[in-house]
Parts: sequence; C-alpha cells; structure tokens
Amino acid sequence: MNETKKRLLLVDAPSYFYRAFHALPEFRSPSGEPTGAILGVVNMLRKLKQDFPSDYIAAVLDPKGKTFRDDIYPEYKATRQAMPEPLAVQIEPMIETIKALGWPVVCVDGVEADDVIGTLVRAASAQGWCSVISTGDKDLTQLVNDNVLWVNTMSGDRLDPAGVKGKFGVPPERIVDYLALIGDAVDNVPGVDKVGPKTACKLIEQYGSLEAVIEHAGEVKGVVGENLRRVKDWLPTGRQLLTVKTDVELPFEMESLLDKGADNAKLVELFTRFGFRTLRDAFLNKEDAPEGGDTPASLARGPAGGSSDEARAAGARSQQKTGRNFAILNAGIDQVADITPFVDTRRYETVLDDAALERWAAKMEAAPIGCFDTETTSLDPMLAEIVGIALAAMPGEGAYIPVTHRYAGAPAQLPLDKVLARLRAWLEDAGKPKVGQNAKYDRQVLANYGITVRGVEHDTLLQSYVLESHQRHDMDALATRFLGASGLLQYVDVAGKGASQIPFDQVDIERATAYAAEDADVTLQIHGALAPRIKRDAKLDRIYSQIEIPVSGVLLAMERNGVLIDGQQLARQGHELGQKMMELERRAHELAGGPFNLGSPKQLCEVLFTRLKLRTIKKTPSGAPSVDEEVLEKLAEDHPICGALLEHRGIAKLKSTYTDKLPRMVHPRTGRVHTNYAQAVAVTGRLSSTDPNLQNIPVRTAEGRRIREAFVAPAGSVIVSADYSQIELRIMAHLSGDASLVSAFARGEDVHRHTAAEVFDTPADQVTSEQRRYAKVINFGLIYGMSAFGLAQNLDIERSAAQSYMDKYFSRYPGVAQYMERTRKEARERGFVETVFGRRLWLPDIHSSNMARRQGAERQAINAPMQGTAADLIKVAMIAVQGWIEREKLATKLVMQVHDELVFEVPEHELNDVKANVEQLMMGVAKLDVPLLVEAGVGPNWEKAH
Repeated sequence: MNETKKRLLLVDAPSYFYRAFHALPEFRSPSGEPTGAILGVVNMLRKLKQDFPSDYIAAVLDPKGKTFRDDIYPEYKATRQAMPEPLAVQIEPMIETIKALGWPVVCVDGVEADDVIGTLVRAASAQGWCSVISTGDKDLTQLVNDNVLWVNTMSGDRLDPAGVKGKFGVPPERIVDYLALIGDAVDNVPGVDKVGPKTACKLIEQYGSLEAVIEHAGEVKGVVGENLRRVKDWLPTGRQLLTVKTDVELPFEMESLLDKGADNAKLVELFTRFGFRTLRDAFLNKEDAPEGGDTPASLARGPAGGSSDEARAAGARSQQKTGRNFAILNAGIDQVADITPFVDTRRYETVLDDAALERWAAKMEAAPIGCFDTETTSLDPMLAEIVGIALAAMPGEGAYIPVTHRYAGAPAQLPLDKVLARLRAWLEDAGKPKVGQNAKYDRQVLANYGITVRGVEHDTLLQSYVLESHQRHDMDALATRFLGASGLLQYVDVAGKGASQIPFDQVDIERATAYAAEDADVTLQIHGALAPRIKRDAKLDRIYSQIEIPVSGVLLAMERNGVLIDGQQLARQGHELGQKMMELERRAHELAGGPFNLGSPKQLCEVLFTRLKLRTIKKTPSGAPSVDEEVLEKLAEDHPICGALLEHRGIAKLKSTYTDKLPRMVHPRTGRVHTNYAQAVAVTGRLSSTDPNLQNIPVRTAEGRRIREAFVAPAGSVIVSADYSQIELRIMAHLSGDASLVSAFARGEDVHRHTAAEVFDTPADQVTSEQRRYAKVINFGLIYGMSAFGLAQNLDIERSAAQSYMDKYFSRYPGVAQYMERTRKEARERGFVETVFGRRLWLPDIHSSNMARRQGAERQAINAPMQGTAADLIKVAMIAVQGWIEREKLATKLVMQVHDELVFEVPEHELNDVKANVEQLMMGVAKLDVPLLVEAGVGPNWEKAH
C-alpha cells in the first residue's frame, strides 16, 4: 500500500461491538449501567488510529430492519440470535461516544455496513486514495487490492492480496466464489454440503471460477459431486447474497469523513458518567488527547523482551488455559481495582543441557513459590504424554524444558526420565509451595509418570473463581483483568488451527519456549495479583484455602480412581433401546399415516402441522413452527404421536450418550471410565462432570435407571451411595430461620407431609398422596423462585388456585417470605448473595433494564445461596471422607460425586466401617439450625445401592 496517498480508515462497527462485548468482563458504571463493550470499543478505536493515522475515517453501522438481501432470500440471517440485552443497552451511548471520539458514524437505510464499506472503498480508489478496512468479517476480504488493506486487530492479521491468498487459498477476486461453495453459517447462506475450505480451493483452482465449477459439476466425483449437483441452481443466488455491493447511493460527501479530532469536553462528560477514570483524566483539560492508553499498568510496564513475531508453542491442555487475544482491548482497563503491573521483561530460557537443568532445579527449590506447567499430547490427562515442562520462579523469567519434540532438525533434548528424576524432589516436597493454572490437569499428567505432586497451595483458576465466579477464568482473561497484560501468545499462533494444525511435538522448540515459559511466568504473576485480594477477605480466604484447594486434591484422586463399567450390560441395554426405538418409530409412522424421518424438523413440521393440523405453539427464528421438547410436551395433550416422539427422543439420547458411548470411553490401561470434574464452571460452586458427564444420567425413567446398573463394583467389593436428604430444603430452613420449618426438620418429620398439612389444613396423618405430591412441588418450586403461573403449569391447575396455595404457604411459613424479600434487597444493594460458608455468588443481571432478566436474577438470588451452600457441603464432605480414608489407609475408593451424593467402591471387609463412618462424617461437616441427614445404600451396582 502506498503510504504517501491519502488514507481512508473504515471500521466495521457491528464487528467491534460484539468483539468488545464478548472479550471484556462485565463492567458497570457508578449508576449500574453495563459499560464493558463501550470501554472495549473506545480502546480499540484509539489504538486503531494510532496504528493507522488517516486523513479520513468512518465507523459504519448496519441499518435497522430488512435489506435488499432479505428480498432475495427470506431466510437470510434467519438463524442469528437477538443481540444480548446487556450489549443492546450499550449501543446508543456507544455511538454517542464514537462520535465524541471524532469518528463520523455512517448508516444507510436498506443496505448493510459491508455494502457501505465497499462503496466507500471504491469511491476512495476513484480519488486516488488508499483504504484500510478494520473488521473480523472475512467477507470483506473480497475488497482487498493493492490499495485496500484488510485488518483484524484481534488476530493481528493485515491482509493485502498476497495475504488473502495465503490465508484462504484463493485471491480476493475469488473470495465470493469460495464463500458461495463453503456457505456462510453466520448469515445463514447455504453452501455445498461436505465442501469445506480445502475442497472449495481445490475446485476453484481446478476450474477457475464458481461459474466454471457449476458448468463442470457433472465431472466432480463422489459425495462432493452429488451434493454440488444438488445445489448448483442455488449457488448463483448464494454468490449474489455474499457479494459486497460497491455502488450504493451515499447520502453524504466523502469530505464529510475528514478526521476533525475528538470532542474532549464531551468525552470527559461521558467517561465520568461511565466511570472510566483513567480515560477521563487523559482527556481532561487537554486540547490534544493522547491516542495510546495510559493506565497504571501501561505506565508501569518494563521494557518488552522478545519480538512481535515471536511465537510460542502450546501443548494440548485443559480448556481453561485457552483464551482470546486481548492485545487491543486491554489498554485503558481502568475499572479493575488495583491492577498489578505486568513485569514484561520476558527473560525466557530453553533448557537443553544438564547444567541448565541443574540451575533451574536449584532455582525452583530456592523460590518462595514456583510455577510449573506441562505441555502435552492430549487434553485427556489420563492419556496425555509429556512433550515439555515449563517453570517460573520469579516474575518476568521462565524456562522451558523440551523432551520429546520430534520434527526434522530438532536439537538434542534432555531425556524425560532424567528431567523428571531431577525435578521429582521439588515436585513431591509438600514444603515447597507451588502454583499452577488448573494445576489438577498437570498433576494428573505427572501422576502418569509416577510423580505425586505435593505442595500445590495455589491455583490461579480457582483464585479467579472464588473472587468472581461469574467471569471467565482462562489465563489470558486473568492476565488482562488483573495485570493489564497484552499480546499473550495463543496455541494457534504456533501450532496453527483446523486441518493445518500440527501436534505440539512438531512445533519449533524456540517458538515453544516463547509460549510455554510465558505461560508459567504469567501464571506466577497472576497469582501475585490475586492472592492478596483473597487474603484480605476472611470469607473468601476460607472458601479458597479450606474448600477449593483441598477439594482439588480429592478430585484428582477420584478422577484417577475412575469407575468400573459393565460393557456387556451396556451392550445388552443398547440393543434393547434400539429395539424400542424401532417400535416407537413404527408407532409414530402409523399415527402419522405414513413413514417420515423422526430426526428431520422439516418432515416433522409437515406431519404435525400440515398433515395432522396440530396447533402451532411457537416458532423458530426462521419462522418455521418449533418442534422442540417443550412444544411436543404441550401437543401430547392433543395427539398421541407427540408422546411417541418424546419417548423416542429420550431413548435415542440414552442410547447415543450412554449405552453406545460409555464403553468407548473405557481407559485402555485401567479398564475404567475416568470423568473430569471441573470446579470453575457453575457460578454456584457445583462441580461439573465432563467426558463423560456422569451427573446427568436421567433417573425418572426405568431405562435411565438401568444405565446406573452398569456402574459396578469389582469382585469382592460393593458400591456404597451416600446421599444428603432434602439438603436444599434444610438449608432453606436454616437460612430463613422459619420456626415451623426448623421445628419440622428437628422432629424428623416428613417435610412434604408437614407442608401439605399446613397448606390444605389437614391433620398430618390424613394427608393424601396427591396432597403430598402437591406440597413437594410447592416446597421445591418456591425455593427456586417459581411464580404462581409456573406452579399452576407444574400442577396442571388454575392460576388462582396456585396463587391461593402460595399465599397459604407463606402465611404458614412467614420466615421464608421474609428471607426471600430480605435476599432480594441485599442482592440489589450488593450485586451478589452469599452461601452459609461465605461463597460469593454474583448476579450480573440484578440491575438489568430488561424486566425478565432482572426477575430471573432475583429468582437466582433466592435459590443460589441454597445451591451454593449444598455445593460447599458436599465439597467439605468429600475432603473429610477422603482424609479419613487416607488416614485409615483403606482400600475403599471414592469414585463419583453426583449432585448431593457420594459414590464409593468398598471392599466387603471394610463395608461396615465405611458405611457407619461416612454417614457420620457427612452429617458432621457443618452445624446448621436443622440436622443434616445422610442416607447410605449398598449394592453390587450404583442403581441397587439406592
């Protein structure tokens, strides 16, 4: 691009809005309005102007309502979700701020921002200017030429014609052909099924253009050819939808886009309103505001080491270690209290010889706290093999010890067994404090090599989770929020992505060092920023140091124990479920009057709404009648086919998720299934089971309960299931202090029968089973904030009757009503609620201008302390029980945690001891105003133990 020409700088504003919204934490102004997206966009625009000084500038918006593309194809963008309400409320003040920054804001009715950008670029070229388009939208690469540069500030891509060809495999003039073939899921423009980027490039390279591909469709072999011929008549329309217009009639002159500078007074007013203190001060009483950020973090940063094109390699790691590039967004993040300056010296060393290994081992042993991180071959820690180990002992320094990089020309590396032998003493010394980011993963990997890591006193993932459970906890997000760090390298920077991604052991060692050592260094620095925040709050410190860190070790043991699966039983059940699915399919065909594909929403709509004339309950975003589970449940009252469809779906899910999948997940070495328990997912503190998910096995149906029969004990052992009884209702009684509820639990009464007696004015011994069922729905419904409408739906009664039951409930349990009102008030005042143990549960929507969101947050405020306290209780119980098992040196294994239940594999000779002690330990972990009750069952399998 000719830098001597006048330059036009264009911003795809909708792209900026969404990227800023999803990248930054949810900030709020002093008055409670969300401002995170505004902050992100402000900093992105300021940095963009700094990087690309231009004569003319514009931020281009999409118009409201339909455009000409909707007339061509009514389904265009039909699958797009509505803008999130927290972002929608920021759009108006964001546009006001963009204008105050000096950016002309352009919007033309009836045409999208892309088309306005295309027209402006063409007009600029006609006047001999060059142009820069800042966007994340690959569609706009079709505009690139020698005078037009496409820039993605998030990825760092700056694409000229050669860059477009290198990135997509086709030149700019063939981008529309390429997109037409692969389709555009974002805009709901279909392409050719089974044609991805590689195949599209191959077709275009072979035939030259989309028109030629269509013309020679009969020559293309295989499934690609079949699919191509099926949609060849559509492809010209798809291409038309994806082609950016360059001839829009613009209602303004190009000179109106001249950069006239910022309105500093207006910006000071806006930044004061939003609470952007540093930005406000930057523009206060200054005629020429600086374009770069001046946060405490940026001012305190030391000299940067390493070059901008330095890449780092990342081994496969747990998902918590991935994140976005915040290089642009972090500048100016002044709403995060007490940002700890990032030490950006980046003195990173590759350890390739004995002397360097000895030096770093000694450095770790002498450090007050050291960080370790493994780079591996798999996200599954039980299968992962070590490729390298990263270490950090002080901020700004780090080391990477490669051990199994195998690419051609790789330098000689230290043997893995020698490295582990030298580091073992430090890793296994409980007196040497250590920190990691999701350290449980790295501990699992090292355990595969016989190393039991001890002394892991801190985990930055858990520190963030305890402080702000509602935020993101990946390393990059933490570095941005708490260090103001920018430009951290990503896995894709060194290993690539998609089909071109290479295994980590193929990554250049120098690049691997830049990444891996930075991981360890940044993690150590994040710990330095987060530890003091937790330490100064006694409640949070207790949650972190006495619950989350200890339970992480318990989860480590439980994951390694795994659970034994009877594969033959699952195979038999899978066969039976398959037979039942076939029978249900036959029944559905009979009821429909002919065969159809039960898995096809389109065919299902034709059967239900055209052939059978059933009522439409709701519609999908595309306007078609919905056939989701909620709709089928309502329509089941009108026609028996809907019941058959629901049952078929439920059985199909059981079969695919459990009977078919679980046997394939058995570990080849242990013969067991090893799930992963994630601590930092649910905002309430609940654990999350994944790969496989053992917490969502449905137990309301006979088929679902039979799945649990396949979870078995080995010969000579039994399964013991210990479950807290009615734990959330007991916590409600404790939190509310309601005398009647507390008394009922203290006397050991059936609380549902007690509630039925109160609500229906009936002696407890005369309560019917139907009245008790109603009372159970009321008890659990109200602690989840259920409305009269919801209660009426659940009980299938009139709303007035449901309201009457609720009124009677609260009159008999006034303490519950008072607790609910008190909790709502505290949530509105503080923005969070707390568990009995002091865990902080944030409610981002408690001040939402959207009534539905606000009411949802209020319901969450009532229930979260109960769910959170139950989560804390089961974690404390796990710590107590596992500690007892280890002290007694028992062979018993804790193998699963599901909701309020612990599942054990117990040798028969330990059964009596375990059953008695587990019950007492679980009931004794906390003193509430009501007694905790644990019910333990025994059986040869999980189902029989209930």
